[in-house]
Amino acid sequence: MGEWEPAPNHLVYERVRNNVIGLLEERPDAAGLPVPACPEWTVLDLVGHLLDICGLATRRLTGDGPDGKPRAVPPPGDAPRLARLLWEWRESGARLDDLIAAQLNPSTNVLVMDAFTHELDLREALGEPLEEAAVGAVADALVDAHPAYPGVLGVVVGGFSGEVRKRGLPALEITTPGARWSAGVDRPSATLTVPSPHDLLRSLTGRRTVEQIAALGWSADPAPWLPAFAWGPFTPPERPVEKAAGSMRAG
Repeated sequence: MGEWEPAPNHLVYERVRNNVIGLLEERPDAAGLPVPACPEWTVLDLVGHLLDICGLATRRLTGDGPDGKPRAVPPPGDAPRLARLLWEWRESGARLDDLIAAQLNPSTNVLVMDAFTHELDLREALGEPLEEAAVGAVADALVDAHPAYPGVLGVVVGGFSGEVRKRGLPALEITTPGARWSAGVDRPSATLTVPSPHDLLRSLTGRRTVEQIAALGWSADPAPWLPAFAWGPFTPPERPVEKAAGSMRAG
């Protein structure tokens, strides 16, 4: 169980949206930049995805049916269209904030996880990571820098835990400053200690290679658990897409 107190989802989603808009509204030239963590995407594609998911979540929470086929994403490099997408997300996202606040719907946990994951992807693409994440700051400083970490880590550890159970792997204790979880069932047979909550989050969301994950603080041979880091929509990349804040392999 995590020891942090997750922030309300509507406040975290608003924070992510404001951060993304703030990063891009003065950067129209960024529309066509590649996003290393999402190799087939440009920055424009990433924002288009966030807007699409916002619309999908709104329809689910209001009970409205889908409005047909997905919205077309404009061509990469079209700066005015990037500004338009940001404006649309600002407007539609404000409505979604109210819906999230009014309903205790578990699906909003995934919404926030997806949005925050892509905010971090965008920061890497722009070369503007959270300073606290870049230097491997202590947990309290990291959470002060962005309130998404506690809740989103709980979501992704839960997904990883499900994969551990599905594969019939021994339970694994996961610790990071500020939180501790048990992934799988029964008594943990090993411990994964990650000094940086940011590195733990990126490891569990397909942003760290198997080699980077294996270099973390394992109390036993990590080989049995490495396949479980491919869970849900996430798969470790074949080559590094970003630098880890640090590694610590237990002796």
